[in-house]
Amino acid sequence: MFGRDEKVSAIRLTAAQYIILGIFLVLAYGLWRLQVMQSDYYSLAAEKNRIRNVPILAPRGKILDREGRTIVDNYPSFSALLLRDSSRDLVADADLIAQGLHLDPNEVRARIRRFASMPQYQPIFLKEDITPDELAFIDAHRNELPELDTIMAHRRLYPRNGFMAHLIGYVGEVTEDMLNQPQFELYGPGDMVGVSGVERQYNSVLMGKNGSRRALVNSHGREVGRLDETPAEPGKQLKLTIDIDLQIAAEQALEGKNGAIVAMDPRTGEVLAMVSRPTFDPNDFSVRISRDEWNKLVTDPDKPLLNKAIQAQLAPGSTFKIIMATAGWQEGIAQTLHVNCAGSAEFYGRRFGCWVKSGHGAVDIEKAIYQSCDVFFYTLAEKLGIDRIAKYATALGLGQKTGIDLPNEVSGVMPSEEWKIRNFKQKWFAGETISVGIGQGAVAITPVQLTRAIAAISMGGRMVVPHVVDPDGIPAGYVEVSHYTEVKNIPIEPSGWNLITDAMSRVLLPEGTAPSAHVPGIDIAGKTGSAQIVSLATRAKFKNSDDLAQNGWFVGFTPRRNPDIIVCVLFQGGEHGKLAARLATQVIKAFVDKQRRTPNKMVEKPKSGNVDMGALWTMPDGGGHQDKLESGRFAVALPKKPLVAATAAPGIH
Repeated sequence: MFGRDEKVSAIRLTAAQYIILGIFLVLAYGLWRLQVMQSDYYSLAAEKNRIRNVPILAPRGKILDREGRTIVDNYPSFSALLLRDSSRDLVADADLIAQGLHLDPNEVRARIRRFASMPQYQPIFLKEDITPDELAFIDAHRNELPELDTIMAHRRLYPRNGFMAHLIGYVGEVTEDMLNQPQFELYGPGDMVGVSGVERQYNSVLMGKNGSRRALVNSHGREVGRLDETPAEPGKQLKLTIDIDLQIAAEQALEGKNGAIVAMDPRTGEVLAMVSRPTFDPNDFSVRISRDEWNKLVTDPDKPLLNKAIQAQLAPGSTFKIIMATAGWQEGIAQTLHVNCAGSAEFYGRRFGCWVKSGHGAVDIEKAIYQSCDVFFYTLAEKLGIDRIAKYATALGLGQKTGIDLPNEVSGVMPSEEWKIRNFKQKWFAGETISVGIGQGAVAITPVQLTRAIAAISMGGRMVVPHVVDPDGIPAGYVEVSHYTEVKNIPIEPSGWNLITDAMSRVLLPEGTAPSAHVPGIDIAGKTGSAQIVSLATRAKFKNSDDLAQNGWFVGFTPRRNPDIIVCVLFQGGEHGKLAARLATQVIKAFVDKQRRTPNKMVEKPKSGNVDMGALWTMPDGGGHQDKLESGRFAVALPKKPLVAATAAPGIH
């Protein structure tokens, strides 16, 4: 019974045969479908797999000064790319890649993870501006690491030593937060875009359009041939209103100090120079700044990344008295106001001191301006009241953005009764108005706001929009610039205008507050100011610490009416407005000297020699000719044989 052979039933055998036949029929159908029915589709897919799109990066447009001299240029460099269109395990190769490119392996893995959700045809930019030995590493390991490639890029070359750093700004890799903003919706991870300053404000003008080339690759991902190429479109050039000669004078004046300088043409709003100190080197950002360097910048108590010209909100001190004088005259109060200054005066049960403890004696509005009598302006503030003061200050642009074409401008503060109720849910007390009358209390303005306001007064009430880019040089359709030419007229009675500007011209004379800033032969009108950052009692407790020193202000222009230039200086910790005035008149003198040398045009080009901007430049022929900067002028040692005239800015040669 157990040795008997069992036979498979015919039914089971037939079923097995049909199952096997069905499997073969399915396989045959699949083979026919792949090779015949969808042959075109898979042929195209295979063709795509052997074609690689390699980007060609467009250079950003150059940035020029008002005379066409190059401020920001580009230089060629190579970047390391990680290609993701092959079957390689990129994470497994991270250690070897990091070793050859001098990177942290964890950073390489992090970048691979960050780009994991992006289409595989988009390469990862691993490292910009690679060194010759890193370039040699990539070439030597093309068989082992076919996913590594290089691409030529155009890196930004900025002036050295932080020259114009805050105004120009810098570029950097677009961040995820930026990609969520409308102005960056057309960019992708790895793109270099403007992050601050002019670079960001006019990114759409400066940024070109990348091209691409199609390359044939083999099964190992190595390039074996090239197909067609779409060239890159370079970015547009951008012409600034800045005059490099004045910029140098302003940079030199503020060197080693904290603060800001703004020089502007009050007739047009063209910014001729803008400096903020301390500064930073934007070349550190043109590739990729290290975390340690970044942390050092953001934790520095002097805030080197802050453009103080448009972002420092501080009490203006006695420079505000010019706005007070204008308001008082327009309201018919200042004309007949006479005060006997004995060194202090009492208002609302509290005594307010004058900066001259012995007093100024009999004071009218003219003397109050050029000797900066606090008691006079305390009295004027009491008579005007906070809302009438705010009315004129607001009309002159305080407490609001000027509209300058730079990102992240702040609005400042001009207090009023409504302002205090809205922000603090408290009533305005009359005693608070007294401090406002001398530019203290809750008043907080930026240097560019003060420049614009005093410029409007100097022009008889004509207020313009500050701007740093020449609107005529911007290609149509890129940026709306029509508002740069907008003019607002603030009524100023002519006799009051004459009196106020005449009084300001006496500030730099022996009877004024800044006689040491006087420049013979130049009609300069201005106003000094010193602003406390803490009360004098608080400062005394800290034994007059330098960290609590008063800020020095000065705003001045030439000539005294309808001027050609206005200069505002904030000298943080400078104590006295007269010290800020000395800095401002250096810039004004450089402007006037240049005008006198070239009465019919703004620029004087040398007939021979290569003019470098002070010690920031080097001779391109390596001739070792030393340049020296004197009060914004150039003193250049010219070689015997003529050289071409320079058309570049500091640090570019």
